[in-house]
Amino acid sequence: VVMTPSALFRFVLASFVLLSLASSTSCASLPGESGVARDVGGVFTAVFTWFEAAVEYMFGMIAGGDEGGSGGKGKRRAPATKSRGRTYTNYQVLRLRPTTEEDVQELKTLEDEQGLEFWSPPLKNGSADLMVPPGVSEYLREYLQDRDIEYTVLTNDLEADIKRQNPKPKSKYSEKLLKTDKGHPLTWTRFHRYKDILDYLEYLGSTIPDLVKIITIGKSSENRPLKVAHISSGKKKEAPAIWIDGGIHGREWVAPSTALFILKQLTENYNTNKAVVDGIDWFIMPVANPDGYEYSHSTDRFWRKNRSKNPAKRYDDYYDEARYARFFWGDDAETCQGVDLNRNWDFHWKEVGASSSPCKPTFAGDRPFSEPETRAMSDFIMDRSDQIKAYLSLHSYSQMLLLPWGYTKQSPKDYDDLMYVGRKAVEALQRLYGTPYKIGTSPSLLYPTSGSSDDWAKGKAGIKYSYTLELRDKGTHGFLLPASQIVPTGRETFAAVKTIAKHVINTSD
Repeated sequence: VVMTPSALFRFVLASFVLLSLASSTSCASLPGESGVARDVGGVFTAVFTWFEAAVEYMFGMIAGGDEGGSGGKGKRRAPATKSRGRTYTNYQVLRLRPTTEEDVQELKTLEDEQGLEFWSPPLKNGSADLMVPPGVSEYLREYLQDRDIEYTVLTNDLEADIKRQNPKPKSKYSEKLLKTDKGHPLTWTRFHRYKDILDYLEYLGSTIPDLVKIITIGKSSENRPLKVAHISSGKKKEAPAIWIDGGIHGREWVAPSTALFILKQLTENYNTNKAVVDGIDWFIMPVANPDGYEYSHSTDRFWRKNRSKNPAKRYDDYYDEARYARFFWGDDAETCQGVDLNRNWDFHWKEVGASSSPCKPTFAGDRPFSEPETRAMSDFIMDRSDQIKAYLSLHSYSQMLLLPWGYTKQSPKDYDDLMYVGRKAVEALQRLYGTPYKIGTSPSLLYPTSGSSDDWAKGKAGIKYSYTLELRDKGTHGFLLPASQIVPTGRETFAAVKTIAKHVINTSD
């Protein structure tokens, strides 16, 4: 635990007061008691009471920062952002294979009661990927063996995998040279930071102004600009439109890179894609969650939510447990910050597959559209809902094309239309590399979700063709997809997107 000098001073002072009071209490006597009993009872009571108070004060300082915690004026603050990154040395990822519904329910308790995180959910006769801290790996293996749940180890050291995923640029000089030669630093050989992405958007807007306009639709929780690229050749009046967003979850790096790859094909490679550019207006938002995306680069590689600071009133019992546990186990209450932006949309919000706890990865917020990112996106889309005919949200991982609805097993009335176009898109995707993709609803293939963007796009904005694409891979690398797969993922996804675009053009004439 890292404490500021003033916080450390207050803790030492509190400890000194504790010892002094314990010492003085041991010399006191209570009427009617023997000396030994009085001394022992007094010492025990005083030490216990004051130790409890000191520990509470100490944890309050750690949880709340240098201003004090619950031992201050009764006002609990959100935890301060850490100045150094979280490491995943010796963290494992296990692939579990539950065979009964009882197995599935047992595994869910690991997340609910033990605070472990599934990267993919437990499903009967399916598989589930679970991230395991080194301190619990032995216990977990015994837990699984006692219940005859099969498992395999996908990785023994996540930190080593993290370092291998994204090769660093050769030098600062080479980055500057790229920007000088090409006008931007973006490459397709590594996952870039948000500044590089913004530079690329501005480059497109300034070099191809007749085709690309960059629109700022709002600001994130941490005041980063939310940018959308509008691609329109102007060849077709009242052209139908397609919306694409990526990176609504910070750790899913391949989603923004795929959105950028699609953007490049529609702009810099316009001459080979004229049909889908002249016939469609495109709105592409490469990074819908820039704060979470940046945080996953700088501090915690597996951060999912945005970075909004949850008000004190939102903190619950889970937070109280977490702030004590982190002192002993080396974890922290950073998880209690942020909202899952794909659970925050105003359509069947928080009905299923979303959490009320700000410490959980799927925290839905304290109300629909509580976050500036989802408000900005929904306002922009709703203003153009008559024009937008397809909504595509890029995620990872699982290799799936998901259809509405997520919140219920019931299908929309035009399910057959959605399935027809979806199958055509998957067929086009698979023709390039043979990458296997499943197609279906989230409840049938993964798990039920509510408050998601694709359900909102169809249910509230009235956009007929609404899909979520879970990109590569199926779990061999998971969220740590190697940078060498950026281009093939982009190519096959663009093939699917073009198929949807051609259908929109043909049905809009």
